Amino acid sequence: MTETVVEPAVTPGPKAPTHPRGLMTLFFTEMWERFSYYGMRALLVLFMVDAVSEGGLGFSDETATAVYGLYTAAVYLVALPGGWIADRLLGAQKAVWFGGIIIASGHFVLAIPSTQAFFLGLVLVVLGTGLLKPNISAIVADLYPEGGARRDAGFTIFYMGINVGAAIGPLVCSTLGEGVNWHYGFAAAGVGMVLGLIQFKLTASHLGDAGLKPQAHEKGHEITPEENRQHWIAMWIGVAAIVLLIGLGLTGAITFDPVALAGWGTAVILGLATVYFTYLFWFAGLDSTEKGRVFVILILFLAAAMFWSGFEQAGSSLNLFAERYTDRVIDAFNFTVPAGWFQSFNAVFIIVFAPVFASAWVGLARRHLEPSIPAKFALGLMILGSGFLVMFFAAKLVAGGGSAAPTWLVTTYLLHTFGELCLSPVGLSSVTKLAPKRFVGQMMGIWFLAASLGNLIAGLLAGEFKADAVDQMPGLYLQIVLTTVGAGLLLLVFAKPIHKLTHGVK
Repeated sequence: MTETVVEPAVTPGPKAPTHPRGLMTLFFTEMWERFSYYGMRALLVLFMVDAVSEGGLGFSDETATAVYGLYTAAVYLVALPGGWIADRLLGAQKAVWFGGIIIASGHFVLAIPSTQAFFLGLVLVVLGTGLLKPNISAIVADLYPEGGARRDAGFTIFYMGINVGAAIGPLVCSTLGEGVNWHYGFAAAGVGMVLGLIQFKLTASHLGDAGLKPQAHEKGHEITPEENRQHWIAMWIGVAAIVLLIGLGLTGAITFDPVALAGWGTAVILGLATVYFTYLFWFAGLDSTEKGRVFVILILFLAAAMFWSGFEQAGSSLNLFAERYTDRVIDAFNFTVPAGWFQSFNAVFIIVFAPVFASAWVGLARRHLEPSIPAKFALGLMILGSGFLVMFFAAKLVAGGGSAAPTWLVTTYLLHTFGELCLSPVGLSSVTKLAPKRFVGQMMGIWFLAASLGNLIAGLLAGEFKADAVDQMPGLYLQIVLTTVGAGLLLLVFAKPIHKLTHGVK
């Protein structure tokens, strides 16, 4: 999926960065980090559902997809404390370095053939990603304190690194994991992160002071020794709590039911969102214009959660469909395409079509025809639904006793990418524009919360696609079609009145 970040306002440090070389440092670091993340992600569900005799964990589809949903949801949630640690304690450069070390450690732990090692490895990858992911984007912003077109160009190049890594990772890790040994695939993801760390360390001097100090210092607020002590205490309390939970889980003192945990997580996030929006509407002292814009954010929150709940089937139910029901044999070469290779298509399509969509929006804007924010979200949902309509027909073939050609999945991923390009790039940007200025930071958290909610629902939804109930697959895909397309049409019908509540925000 494409990824958006907030570009903080910064001031140049005393040691100026070397823009092109500094950007390349971050490009390759992020490329290798995404290589490892998406490479491992392509294996995750396939490994969990594979039989123990074949080297897998032997989990049911329902359990495996719930674990997958919890994992991907946690990656978004930990970005918030990860950003806080960099802002208050470490600075972005150190956060990226330590985060990368933790990620690499997690992948190598995943390479150990043990159920306990598997869950410990996942936790480490989540924690490391929370440190690295938000802060490497912040360093990109720091490279261009003047903002403007140069910063936009810098982010464009940086995002190419994201998608190049996301395209290559599944190819390498799936080839090793599915073709040789699952744990070789996880180890390959760790090697990728180590390569990223090596080049980051060797070329970090090109970054100058960008991201070197905590943001509080860069903004002119000197953290007092007492504040610094309190921040470190808070962090170590959090670390201790995580270590305690991990220890209790690994020793069997407490047990976690992934399906129940995903269900509870969904309820908690919905509860938090309900409480927060209630507070904003009734107790935050907002004027009528601000309340209108917050209402638009609420609509976008719900639409985004629904979108990601469908889109994130890619690594779970669609990955299983590729492995079980897709004809992947190339007779001419006597070669079976690894199921995880299909996970590369989204990144490839992003690289190819993102410039096309960007040009299209600009062209439509010149003619005063560019869709409004809610209209773009509506298009994203409807195009996502059209991708699942393709899967409905593919599932009909499978339910009839046949196998599906790869083109069914490729077409689905193409349509899902088009939907993503309508919704994702505009999402966080719109939230930061619509949010009352005193609540912008909190609204960033709400946007990440929507992504987490969507991922949790995605995991639970994927669990409905059971291997022993193939005849139910077409109906399940049709339900997704009706839900997403219906929601998109409803949003499109009310796009104009919803857009009016933005009071001119584009």
